[in-house]
Amino acid sequence: METFVLCSISRGVPRRHIPALVLLALLVAQPVAAACTDPAAAGVVWRRCLLDGRDLSRADLTRAVIRDTSLQRAKLVGTRMAGAEAYGARFVSSDLTEADLTEANLREADLTRAILRGATLRRTDLRRARLFRADLTGADLTGAELEGADLSNAILDGARWTDGQRLCAAGSVGSCQ
Repeated sequence: METFVLCSISRGVPRRHIPALVLLALLVAQPVAAACTDPAAAGVVWRRCLLDGRDLSRADLTRAVIRDTSLQRAKLVGTRMAGAEAYGARFVSSDLTEADLTEANLREADLTRAILRGATLRRTDLRRARLFRADLTGADLTGAELEGADLSNAILDGARWTDGQRLCAAGSVGSCQ
């Protein structure tokens, strides 16, 4: 198959130029794996990384790509992740107290037992996310998309609901009362 691809790409190119074309292709090719050792910064790309237990409190991860990354038991207190791409990320038992997740893509993310007290989740995509036993006390869910999200046993005391008007009553567990 590789020979076929090279032959079809090199059709009409003199044979002596093929090694140079292959070298050029290797030099300009994008790396397949994310640089998981890159420091926390706005726009960082941590795709498919294992960052369990990290302390990233107060870090600026605005527009970061953390798709399919594991941040289980991570400390993300006050972290700014506005506009972050975190599709399928795992935040199991992580502390996201007062984190800013405005307009982040957390579709299919696992936030089981995550602490999201006072977190800003305005216009955040949480479709099919798992928020089982998550603590969303005082969180702002204005405009958040929750279709298919699992809020089983999630604590919603004082959370601002998706309509931006209603505050969930004390004792709201699993749904906003």
